[in-house]
Amino acid sequence: MCRMVVAIILAAGESTRMGRPKALLPDPDGRPFVARLARTFAEAGVRDLVVVTGRDHAPVADALASDRLPVRPVVVNNPDPSRGQLSSLWAGLDAASAPTVDAVLVALVDVPMVSPSTIRAIIDAWERSRAPIVRPAIGDRHGHPVLFDRAVFDELRRAPFAEGAKAVVRAHADRVVNVPVDDEGCLVDVDTPADYEAMRRGRLR
Repeated sequence: MCRMVVAIILAAGESTRMGRPKALLPDPDGRPFVARLARTFAEAGVRDLVVVTGRDHAPVADALASDRLPVRPVVVNNPDPSRGQLSSLWAGLDAASAPTVDAVLVALVDVPMVSPSTIRAIIDAWERSRAPIVRPAIGDRHGHPVLFDRAVFDELRRAPFAEGAKAVVRAHADRVVNVPVDDEGCLVDVDTPADYEAMRRGRLR
């Protein structure tokens, strides 16, 4: 049975440590992070995509439109991203939680280098297990994106701001499926100029 999975890219952060919008940073090929992630999901076979923006809504939407993506993302704005990442996830769920949606893949625009094969592996593991939460892992390190089954959507909506989605992950710790991958890109979190330079130079960490 073909199940519907929607990808949600969270791109509403203030980028205070970076000093400029992370969603618009060029990857090693010159493509904005947000467009790279959208293309990666499309290459992995995910055709339904939601991008959540913040104060940089217009330039992020323009970057997606200019990239001639093979999918057409739904771009929604979080009017107050200062409330935290969970508020952006809620905005994404509002746009993605139609009755036909079986799961969401939550990606951070800060982690742009994940490979299509990792995303496919996460979806395959979920389809086999129907676990509430599935995520990639390298050893004891957990990466992104994280898949949440529809069974935990309501819990995500009730999660406390201080803990966010981590509260839901902890609540289901004994049922989380960690998918072994060899993709360092699923761990590369670009938060600072130093992180960005390391990524550009190929020193994945």
